[in-house]
Amino acid sequence: MRLSLVIKKENVDLEKQANKLNNFLVLNRSIKLVLTFIILGTFTQIKAQDRVPFDQGKKYILGDVKVVGDISFNPQTVVTFAGLEKGQEITIPGEQISSSIKKLGKLGLFDEIAFYINRIENDSIFLDLNIKELPKISQVKFVGVSKSKTESFIKDNGLTKGKIVTENLITTTKNYIEKKYKKDGFFNTKVNIITSKDTTEINHVNMVVKVDVGDKIKIYKIDFEGNKEIPSKKLLSSMKNTKVKNSINFLKRSKFIEDKYQEDLEKIVSDYKKIGYRDARIVGDSVAYNEKNNAIYIKIKVEEGLKYYFGDVKFIGNTVYSDEGLRSMLGIRKGDVYNGVLLQERIADKSKPDGDDITNLYQNNGYLFSNINAVETKTTDNTIDFEIRITEGPIAYFNKITVVGNDKTNDKVIYRELRTKPGEKYNKAELVRTIREIGQLGFFDPEKIDPKFKNVDSGAGTVDIEYNVVEKGASQIELQGGYGGGGFVGTLGLSFNNFSAKNMFNKEAYHPLPMGDGQKVALRLQASSYYRTYSLSFSEPWFGGKKPVSFSTSFAFSQQYSSNYQTQQIDKSKYINILSLSVGLAKRLTVPDDFFTLSQSLRFQQYDLHNYYYGLFTFANGSSKNLSYNVGLTRNSKGVNPIFPTYGAEFSVTGEFTLPYSLFNGIDYATLGDQEKYKYIYSGVSYVDSNDRVVNSGDYLDKLPSSGTVANKVDHYQDAVADPAKVDQEKYKWLEYYKVQFTGDWFTTLYKKLVLRSLVQFGFLGAYNQDRGVIPFERYYLGGDGMAGSSIDGRQNIQLRGYENGSLTPANSNGDAYGATIYNKFSLELRYPITLKAAASIYALAFAEAGQSYASLSDYQPFNLARSSGVGLRVFMPAFGLLGIDFGYGYDAVPGAIQPSGWQTHFIIGQQF
Repeated sequence: MRLSLVIKKENVDLEKQANKLNNFLVLNRSIKLVLTFIILGTFTQIKAQDRVPFDQGKKYILGDVKVVGDISFNPQTVVTFAGLEKGQEITIPGEQISSSIKKLGKLGLFDEIAFYINRIENDSIFLDLNIKELPKISQVKFVGVSKSKTESFIKDNGLTKGKIVTENLITTTKNYIEKKYKKDGFFNTKVNIITSKDTTEINHVNMVVKVDVGDKIKIYKIDFEGNKEIPSKKLLSSMKNTKVKNSINFLKRSKFIEDKYQEDLEKIVSDYKKIGYRDARIVGDSVAYNEKNNAIYIKIKVEEGLKYYFGDVKFIGNTVYSDEGLRSMLGIRKGDVYNGVLLQERIADKSKPDGDDITNLYQNNGYLFSNINAVETKTTDNTIDFEIRITEGPIAYFNKITVVGNDKTNDKVIYRELRTKPGEKYNKAELVRTIREIGQLGFFDPEKIDPKFKNVDSGAGTVDIEYNVVEKGASQIELQGGYGGGGFVGTLGLSFNNFSAKNMFNKEAYHPLPMGDGQKVALRLQASSYYRTYSLSFSEPWFGGKKPVSFSTSFAFSQQYSSNYQTQQIDKSKYINILSLSVGLAKRLTVPDDFFTLSQSLRFQQYDLHNYYYGLFTFANGSSKNLSYNVGLTRNSKGVNPIFPTYGAEFSVTGEFTLPYSLFNGIDYATLGDQEKYKYIYSGVSYVDSNDRVVNSGDYLDKLPSSGTVANKVDHYQDAVADPAKVDQEKYKWLEYYKVQFTGDWFTTLYKKLVLRSLVQFGFLGAYNQDRGVIPFERYYLGGDGMAGSSIDGRQNIQLRGYENGSLTPANSNGDAYGATIYNKFSLELRYPITLKAAASIYALAFAEAGQSYASLSDYQPFNLARSSGVGLRVFMPAFGLLGIDFGYGYDAVPGAIQPSGWQTHFIIGQQF
């Protein structure tokens, strides 16, 4: 049994080597063929020194082949791969022996192969096959490169222990390393690979790879010759990847890479074609290396040719769309300057899968097999006539639609997002939209979503689509501990973004939790010595399972005790409890298009104070309630990666409204302080006022008692001062307000992976009854990272980097911020991805933004803004969410200050700007 297993394993190894080196010729090695004829018996007339002609060999029966030499393979396996079999007829010398040597040589496993005649018995011949195996790697050592580079080179070239060392392996490894460094501008990198015998293992060698990286080669000059219509400076700007050495341009370093240089030459020609020079070409270029300066001088010779114009453009073969309709989409008129690049983009824009071009016009209407080409038909006096030749082909329909790779997510979660349905007419736009929808789920690596076309049958007019996805982590954990606010603060947060509620009672579904139905569950606990907060939320994106109606609900409870910041003493008899409940529905609309979502929710909050004094309230005992209705209309077309969108936009208009209680509760808030029940009644120790009258507990006063003045007794409540606590208790028994917000968020790819994000935000908090006034809750606090600590007033923190948290918020004379009722913010952000892998997505950014907040609408000045700019970094890891750091410089002074805000550092956890 052991022998059988060994044979099987060796056969697999041999087959792999044969497959890898099936083009290897035995002539590339020093393979020695020694045919020594030891003639016995009746063949004594043939002497050892005589040579037998190749075509006059004698036929024998192969008695056996004995494999000799130090080999690790099974001898019979070697004989089998040589194509020899005991008992077969063989001619010595002849083609069979030559063929056997070639077969073994092609395996790439042996250094020497030699056949010897062992003996001849009657008509049978016995051969010895003497082979010498190629050595194997024992260990590999790199000299001159970092540890990380070493690991990468070993992995990429398969330089693992036991790997067979061939000339091809050494050559390909050397070329691979040199090419890698050349891509980074190290044009003179030299690699030397040395092997030495390993005395500890038979037929093994140690490999030493010496890498002399050399200095990075810069381009010190690029000259153009023959360019008249386009200045050299503009041609240089067209060469995106081949730049002259410039200490100022740190974003694009100077280096010479041959394939990138060739691409840049093509871009130069394209620039000429854009302005009518169809025949422009590069007639010569030279790349000279100056060894002394370790730099390159490039000279490019251009032949511009004549300037051309568009003539007549005719459409041939179109039956579905009229000439007028196609001509309108083409957007090219007779007499326009010839632009070959524009012409190609209008026919088929390869840079935009969902571009507005003629090809997509057909592809989005079922014509998968359509073919459209522009053909020049006549050139007269620098005018070019074209025919747009269209082969429409039959209408195609989706046949089988499958998804593979979803190991955790259930099929229904993906299939309900697919826009391509079996039996429906083929539509490329719906295919592109499906890729976006799958990416927006957040359960798969958006960079690896790959729709594969299978069984494309033009005769039947059908096509199968197989969506290939790669799962990524969808759950996150937040575990923090630190010292702040006078005590230790601990936080535990768990977020499961692909939860399965229906399997909660299925033990077999716990891996470690029931997952796969696309539901979201979040639990967060935060506690310190003086407060604690618990929250739980759940959402189902397809409530009922049939339509894209999202259901969400949440619960939160907070308790905060009175504490002395200086002494850190806590009084648990004085506290505030905050209870929050919400429930909501969000429906995906079809009008104006299905990027729109209408969301609605109800939210209830209750504040209970027990002998708790807080700056937000003037009363220490009582309660305040808030019941609000939220409605929002959102259009989200961002794609395809929700962490790093490269196109699309998100617009949202939201409103939050409470009931207008003051319209029907019969309370006159303008005269509330004049009513007897809201007057201040003294409850302290008796004293004599300034009128020599004794003030006792239960008396009315003309003003509130304070340390600076003496309050006098009055006999009638009409003359008494109002009690702010009683007035506010009535005012805020049920909160009354409305809140309107707008957000516009655009993403535009500027060049390759460089993305511009443009953001506009506006918010306004108003009151139905001006006598009641704008509530001190739900206000805006502008400035900083938006990560301010816990608050009990429902405030909304608006990020504006370059300033401290909340520093751009209206404040009283003591410098205490009381919140804004209106704000606006503008932001521009350039983003560039470092890596977008599923394990960790990282991108760098540079930003410029401005914003301001105001106490009331009458103070609002939309363009009197606080400005800032800076740079930052974002890291998204599935297990921990989004993390980041920003360095922002505030150019303006905050309220109450004279000097600009200056440099500020912001740490980002779990949110984006």
